[in-house]
Amino acid sequence: MRFEQDHFSGVAAQYARFRPRYPADLFAYLASLISTPTLAWDCATGTGQAAIALAEYFPQVIATDASAEQITHADPHSQVDYRVAPAEQSGLNSGSVDLITVAQALHWFNLPAFYAEAKRVLRPAGVLAIWCYGHLEIPGDILQQIADTFYNETVGPYWPPERRIVEAGYRTLEFPFIEIETPGFAIESLLTLTQLTGYLSTWSATQRYVKATGQNPIPTLTEELEPHWGNPGTPRPIRWPLSLRVGLVP
Repeated sequence: MRFEQDHFSGVAAQYARFRPRYPADLFAYLASLISTPTLAWDCATGTGQAAIALAEYFPQVIATDASAEQITHADPHSQVDYRVAPAEQSGLNSGSVDLITVAQALHWFNLPAFYAEAKRVLRPAGVLAIWCYGHLEIPGDILQQIADTFYNETVGPYWPPERRIVEAGYRTLEFPFIEIETPGFAIESLLTLTQLTGYLSTWSATQRYVKATGQNPIPTLTEELEPHWGNPGTPRPIRWPLSLRVGLVP
């Protein structure tokens, strides 16, 4: 695995606008694992999607990201303290954190260093929750086929090697914590065609395609989707199943 990668600073504004929001019941579940929620650390927060949701349950949330550009575009919240810091060197006090969350980012980390940092900052009975989501599900065979072709063939060769870890649902990664069984969760959103293609433009593979070829594949994809979408302003349900792993400090 390669470390210290940043595929998203250049699209931080689009990331903030188009990345899907995680389900509210996920955060309710995670908060239920903590007897007295006090402090949560959202690691690799991006533009703060998970951090804002955690603030519903924790009076203080510290949200860090290695990308200053991502932090600049993060959603402000009175209970969220945004900081620029790598996952492996959070700057947090030892034994100070009840819950650590890592949403769609663990595959970029130096895992041994991050796990050591997580164990250092977690309180006794503290919880680490990591999750990811893979390819989207869209109703309509033709629409799904077009999306699959874009994912696998158009930008497929440009996915970083770490994408395989996401596609495996993080199940291939070492997880040196006392793992507990979790319920199933999924992201579900209503997206217009513009919102969907905006989301697809934030993929690391799409950005690498643009950099390698000098061309943006999104306009061609939009032309392929339009005849089967109907009114581009009509939202359609999009779903991303989540793969969640939750562990306690050994």
